[in-house]
Amino acid sequence: MRKEYAEFLQLFHPQPGYKVQQVTTHADGLTKVLADFMLPYDGRLALSMYPGEHQEFEASEYLKPQIVSDFSKPFRALPRDNDIIVLDDILHRHAFPERILKACYTTLANTGEVIIMAPKGEMDVKQLLEDLENMEYRAGNQIDIFKDRDLIMAKKMHMWGNGL
Repeated sequence: MRKEYAEFLQLFHPQPGYKVQQVTTHADGLTKVLADFMLPYDGRLALSMYPGEHQEFEASEYLKPQIVSDFSKPFRALPRDNDIIVLDDILHRHAFPERILKACYTTLANTGEVIIMAPKGEMDVKQLLEDLENMEYRAGNQIDIFKDRDLIMAKKMHMWGNGL
């Protein structure tokens, strides 16, 4: 396993039944690593694939893929159904990024976390951290794991504003 992937997985603290949703334009090696990581915990990876280059992944009880046809539509997820959301190369491309962040907030369990990734220089990190704070995400941080990608992580804090 690539060193970057191993470091990335250290951001996760799975327990039995752990649920992750990856929203991406390129389901790839990272998707496979996440899916394999979830297996020992009887976890689930929901995979929302926006237009882009994707490896093929077969649906199973542990991997639930969905296709989102364009960058103006939201991904599907149930309220408080995910422990962590990984937005991979999507937020800066989406026509309504604030809707995506609101959807993440709604689908995250209390104290769930969002990870936002994009190629270096594609997103305004300072502005995004401010936007996350304004949308009631807390403890926003930029984390340097990937040499070619920016990564921001923030936490949904129950009853800090949105109360969802």
